[in-house]
Amino acid sequence: MEVIHLKYPHQLQQRESIQPYSLAIGFFDGVHIGHQAVIEAAKQEGDKRQIPTAVMTFDPHPSLVLGGRNEKVFYITLLQQKLQLFEELGVDTVFVVHFTSDFAKLSPAAFIDTFIRGLNIQHVTAGFDFSFGAFGKGTLEDMRALSNGEYGVTVVDKKTDSLEKISSTRIRKLLQEGDMEAARTLLGRPFEIKGIVVHGDKRGRTMGFLTANVQALEGTYIPASGVYAVRLLVQNNWYDGVCNVGYKPTFKDPNDKQLSIEVHILNFEKNIYGEEVHVAWYKRIRSERKFDGIEALKMQIEKDKQEAIQFFHVMK
Repeated sequence: MEVIHLKYPHQLQQRESIQPYSLAIGFFDGVHIGHQAVIEAAKQEGDKRQIPTAVMTFDPHPSLVLGGRNEKVFYITLLQQKLQLFEELGVDTVFVVHFTSDFAKLSPAAFIDTFIRGLNIQHVTAGFDFSFGAFGKGTLEDMRALSNGEYGVTVVDKKTDSLEKISSTRIRKLLQEGDMEAARTLLGRPFEIKGIVVHGDKRGRTMGFLTANVQALEGTYIPASGVYAVRLLVQNNWYDGVCNVGYKPTFKDPNDKQLSIEVHILNFEKNIYGEEVHVAWYKRIRSERKFDGIEALKMQIEKDKQEAIQFFHVMK
């Protein structure tokens, strides 16, 4: 899969000609099953026209530019994870458009001239609520009206389950609540983060539970504090585990707000400091709480471990 980074006004002068594409367009945070439906529709159109499928996404999040926000934005899927998911979905090319103030000022017509006609897009597919151009004034009806017959447009209706529309906002709320099973249903896969194993306080070692202290990549959305059944990918192998997300209230000063992600990997004793790992979240076992001493905590950790073992046994 080819990845092309564009910044307005973009330059593709190194290419003598640009091949035609069937394009799926959107921010696609989470690449959930609604987003997957948009990409699949674009792929079907590409197959029909015998042209490759491309995805156009944007970085950073538009709210950082449009809203003038100073705080961090946390993503369900960081850019590199999005790219990996696009590749797994069979996308041929990804256009990553750098979202800047100048880009945000483009009129809908100028956006189409530059990023649709200028990239030789033969067909555009997007979700029903996609908007573009300055202040998001451009709609998919405008996209179609401004085409002059030079490209087609497909609008993918909202995807719902028995409750409501499937959306990135809804998935974030589920992550805030720690409902990993519902999030997994909407994503079409377990929620996953990437990080590096770093040195922690090594307290788990003294209690007989070795843990990997995972430092998540900046911008990663971290689920609600609590204890979870997870799987951890390290050195190309997946292992079952139990993860504690939180502030370790049994040991820490309540004013210490340093969040930790600690994974006890089942049947694993290797030293993996410095390794890049993926943590896939399956089920919240319980909320984090303070215990009356180490022995009470050790007993609870053993219960958590057994619950995770049972969960993965049934799942397999």
